[in-house]
Amino acid sequence: MYIKDSFYSEEELKTLGFRKIGHNVKISRFARFYGIGSMEIGNHVRIDDFCILSGKIKLGNYIHISAYAALYGSVGIELDDFSGISPRCTIFSASDDFSGHFMIGPMVPDNLTNVIKGKVHLKKYVQIGAGSIILPEVTVNEGSVIGAMSLVTKTTEEWMVYAGTPAKIIKKRAKEIIQLSNLL
Repeated sequence: MYIKDSFYSEEELKTLGFRKIGHNVKISRFARFYGIGSMEIGNHVRIDDFCILSGKIKLGNYIHISAYAALYGSVGIELDDFSGISPRCTIFSASDDFSGHFMIGPMVPDNLTNVIKGKVHLKKYVQIGAGSIILPEVTVNEGSVIGAMSLVTKTTEEWMVYAGTPAKIIKKRAKEIIQLSNLL
């Protein structure tokens, strides 16, 4: 199947049902949205092929979500300006309790499960490396970078580079991108 333009046109985007949608937004026709009426998208945002966005999601300006990323925002995911998600990342705002004390899965009655819930917030100038996972109740603070294949279980410090499972500080990050963003 050949598609002339794999991104929705601006006119098509307005008809999809987003709560709010900005300008210069590029969304792949192969991305999937669940609960689209509770999603807000700012200006200069690109969402690539095979992404899944579900639930309460708010995207700021100048954001890129790379191919195969999944954002499960049942209780909320927010990305501030100049943040990005690399390929194959997953962000969860809710997760089952795997301790063995509770049942697991969306088809099991709520009284038999223990779902851990909490908003996930990526602040300005954050980048999440390929294949990383962010768990509920995490804030990735301004300027933090998460290295590829990392597991983020706790809120990060500002302007630090993290990597590993669980993610730990590797080094400080420079702040020159703040001045560069002022040129836009």
